[in-house]
Amino acid sequence: MNVTIKRRIVLAMLAATAFAAPVPAMAQEYPAKPVTLIVPWGAGGGTDATARIIATLLEKELGVPVPVENRTGGSGVVGHSAIARAKADGYTLGIATLEIGGMHYQGLTEIDYKAFTPIGLYNADPAAIFVRADGPYADLAGLIEAIKSSSDRELKASGSAQGGVNHLAVAGMLNALDIPVTRVAWVPSEGAAPGVQDLAAGGVDFVTASLPEGQALMDAGRVKPIAIFGATRSEAMSDLPTFSEAAGVDFVMGSWRGIVAPKDLDPAIVEKLQTAIGKVVQDPQYTSFMTARGYAMQWTPGADFEAFMANSDAQMGTTLKAVGLAK
Repeated sequence: MNVTIKRRIVLAMLAATAFAAPVPAMAQEYPAKPVTLIVPWGAGGGTDATARIIATLLEKELGVPVPVENRTGGSGVVGHSAIARAKADGYTLGIATLEIGGMHYQGLTEIDYKAFTPIGLYNADPAAIFVRADGPYADLAGLIEAIKSSSDRELKASGSAQGGVNHLAVAGMLNALDIPVTRVAWVPSEGAAPGVQDLAAGGVDFVTASLPEGQALMDAGRVKPIAIFGATRSEAMSDLPTFSEAAGVDFVMGSWRGIVAPKDLDPAIVEKLQTAIGKVVQDPQYTSFMTARGYAMQWTPGADFEAFMANSDAQMGTTLKAVGLAK
């Protein structure tokens, strides 16, 4: 082999190395600065609470601060959009919730689950119906009877933004009972926590939220659950009937939470994050926090999480169209 050919081979190898080097180098250096975790819902709710325990423990795994930012507004559109439109460099992550499957059906935004890189699903909880502890409803039968005998918009409910999971729980419940969905006025809130607080203050007649989201005011004796929209009873509250058991009509609805990044995040960074968060969800501090508050635990990363979001999106579309909320 002559000198000219050898020189060309060496130059080609050097060029290939130069072009290939930046990707692994970037992944090896990640993270080199704080990683922001965006929460699309208000402080004090279940999404915020679970995000903050994950962020605290993720700091130890990544070795950098993981500040949590609440980006509320627009029925969850503001926060989810902030995640989707951030730079795909691994320094902006966020919590996606079930509502991302409903926003585009309602014409609130064009983004859907395809706008994100799925990192992993960590929680899914059924919604429950709460009433005031000192209120007129002893059980679900009493509430249903009051709704049937009321005039349109006489009774009020809350628990999420318009079209959010807790709104859909009420709308779906009414639809399943053959009661017009306009019978109950929906009072939007920036998450479950403000809705439960409004219930305790007498601003609404009932609220739909997960059991953990109502735990603080349950412990204070201000509110009580009368049914849960789960396929089975809650292990934490086995005396609480499912909606299907109490009403004799099949209907389930619940929320889910997963960690996502902007679309097209470097796969090497995705792998680092999945490994780090996979350790977080096994940390005793995390499991005791989730167990004490009644949050369901799971870890479904990557492609399986994306398939879960696709299925959730389809179900949301069906429910929204059935109750007349899709545009």
